[in-house]
Amino acid sequence: MRQVTEAHKSEYDCKPDAIAVCPGRFHLAGEHSWFFKDKTLSMSVDLPVFIAVSTRSDGALKFFFPQLKERKKSSVAAMKFRREDKWANAIKAIIFGFEACGIKFGGLNFTVWSDILPSAGFGITTAIKIASAVALSSIYDGNSKKINEDLVLRVVEIGNRQFLHCGNYIADNYAALFSSPNSLILTDHAKMSFENIPFDFPEKKILLIDARVPRISVWNEDSLRQPENALLLGELKQPKSSVRGGWIYEESKTEINEVLSVVGEDTQRRLFCIMKEHQCVLDAAAALSKRDFGAFARCVNESHELMRDLYEASCPEIDWINKRVCEMALVPDVHHLSACCRITGKGFGRCAYTILNSECVDEFNKKLLEYERIFGFKALVYTVKPSGGAYILKN
Repeated sequence: MRQVTEAHKSEYDCKPDAIAVCPGRFHLAGEHSWFFKDKTLSMSVDLPVFIAVSTRSDGALKFFFPQLKERKKSSVAAMKFRREDKWANAIKAIIFGFEACGIKFGGLNFTVWSDILPSAGFGITTAIKIASAVALSSIYDGNSKKINEDLVLRVVEIGNRQFLHCGNYIADNYAALFSSPNSLILTDHAKMSFENIPFDFPEKKILLIDARVPRISVWNEDSLRQPENALLLGELKQPKSSVRGGWIYEESKTEINEVLSVVGEDTQRRLFCIMKEHQCVLDAAAALSKRDFGAFARCVNESHELMRDLYEASCPEIDWINKRVCEMALVPDVHHLSACCRITGKGFGRCAYTILNSECVDEFNKKLLEYERIFGFKALVYTVKPSGGAYILKN
């Protein structure tokens, strides 16, 4: 907190009126399934974003990101989306959301403090939005330390949809706002609900990997996210009260093939992937509840295979990393895997995560040196822990 406070004072010659912090995040599985009202398993991590805010006597909006050495400016009266403003657009979207809710602010100073840049992924842009909304809601509520969660979610949704004209992913928002320490968070998109599930494996290390591979989309996901495809998968949903959410997908291949026969082969394959991925999420959550890491790891590795073979979201570089981890995870009893690895992110390529024994970290880092020699990309690795959601540091 001291660093962001000092940066804010140095830049604006005043102390912050509020400071909020929000964790980074990655999705373990199910991040491509939101359109079909399925489930996403996520982890908030200790890669925090700090937002410091102070009010101004004029109508100016000023934004400062020390790590990027960038400054942006606008005004309340003339605020609009500008492509060159990049990260500052996320904060402007939040101001827009408050105004749409009838809550108006005068001029504001913002300082964004994050050691992980938004370009790396890991939920940093979402964290900027949520932390900004939390800090501003604190100022609006008279410097209350209690987060108005409903207001924050409403503001973020309006900002995403009406200012940024992008999707509003509730799994991103729930993970940023509602996560519990040492837990994963399971978002149910059909019920608009969440559940925190303890991650009770103290002997494990969690590594986030930026493989530094250029992001290249090999196909357009919007072509899959069509109402007619959602209706097809809806036909294949079967009630089952004993599982989280109360339903599973049809398991009969005959029935699946019949329902999906009306779409092309590529669409069939990807819709089938969505179905299989939902089961991976359910099985992973069940394994966590039983503290069965081996079963959890099998679900994660299977999910990566689905992303690679059916959904075509992976890339050779991350597949190589996944294979090295799977080789390290093999033990005499194949039912007890010691590690897992998967691509992560709603985009294509670049980022992955692995969960492995502490004593295997050095061996994994040696594999990454080999990765650099083979592919020419120097991967960045972050050791993280499950974190709680956003909170207010100072009023």
